[in-house]
Amino acid sequence: MASFRDLLAQTKARITEVDPAEADERRKVTGTVVLDVREPDEYDQGALPGAVHIPRGHLESQVEGRILDHDAPVIVYCAGGVRSAFAAETLGELGYTNVASMAGGFGRWKDEGREWSTPITLTPDQRNRYQRHLLLPEVGVEGQAKLLASKVLLLGAGGLGSPAALYLAAAGVGTIGIVDMDEVDASNLQRQILHNLDRIGDRKVDSAKKTLTAMNPDLDVVTYDTRLSADNVMDVLQGYDVVIDGADNFPSRYLLNDATVKLGIPVVHGSIFRFEGMVTVFDPTRGPNYRDMVPEPPPAELAPSCAEAGVLGVLPGIIGSLQALEAIKLLLGLGDPLIGRILSYDALEQSFREYKLRVDPTNPVTYENRDRIQIRDLDGLCAPWVEDH
Repeated sequence: MASFRDLLAQTKARITEVDPAEADERRKVTGTVVLDVREPDEYDQGALPGAVHIPRGHLESQVEGRILDHDAPVIVYCAGGVRSAFAAETLGELGYTNVASMAGGFGRWKDEGREWSTPITLTPDQRNRYQRHLLLPEVGVEGQAKLLASKVLLLGAGGLGSPAALYLAAAGVGTIGIVDMDEVDASNLQRQILHNLDRIGDRKVDSAKKTLTAMNPDLDVVTYDTRLSADNVMDVLQGYDVVIDGADNFPSRYLLNDATVKLGIPVVHGSIFRFEGMVTVFDPTRGPNYRDMVPEPPPAELAPSCAEAGVLGVLPGIIGSLQALEAIKLLLGLGDPLIGRILSYDALEQSFREYKLRVDPTNPVTYENRDRIQIRDLDGLCAPWVEDH
């Protein structure tokens, strides 16, 4: 019967093994995956930069969801080179074609004075709460930690702000700011799912904070029980990474636009009307802004509010959820955000349509002109205030 030493020797004879010096050179090649198969407590104490962590006991069940390209170069390591040897053979059996085990493991790597770092870690409770995120290679521990360190401001705790806030809170966005100066009314409850019957008459920001903090203790919910104005908008916006616009009036939208363009903060814009809604992303550093889409507000008779025209209760849930999704994509740098694109939704047809949105060359409110933009309260046609040269 073969001993463990015999099995290890036979395994090493069948795999490719490299020393730390060669592994160090290989890992710098674009597309190379460094795989750490140690236990979580070992990994938390230090690892190679950018390593993908899958404990050896979970390798077979998780690796194909974490390393998608079976032909990508993979360098696998453990503490001393034993577990990584067996892991390298397993990867070969799973169809990975370019795998090498690092001899001597992390211990030898450190002894030779090579680069390593302490990985970003989550608490056990956080790992459990966000485990479905952690399984996504595009998110993982680093992405979840980025979400926890992110700050998103919601303009409005109503129909659009409610679903957006709930999904951002559930996703673990660490700081959620909410601007709203209204109180909960019974007529809100058909669509504003942050609130309930017991809170009728309460301030909306207070009701929203109760709901969100009860959902996720990781959150810091910052409330602004005020109307956004020229006097406070710059102070309110400072420090936020993304803004979700759920405003229901044109002066607020133009004010928010001008301030976020000046600060370079992306805005996920959403609007709803009866059975229709739309979503787009205004990133002033990469594409058009609200004034490119709506140079001036339409006459009041052509743009009635939801209070005047009505809205299907579930519609803001769909549009607000899309806003939350776009915000998370921006925070994590995922996919293709709706920059320069308008996604339109018709609930009666159950259809989506996409429209291109281009920069208006006559629009003076641009990120390049940010130092000339003057933030003032807007009325009338909501015309921009931009200093002349």
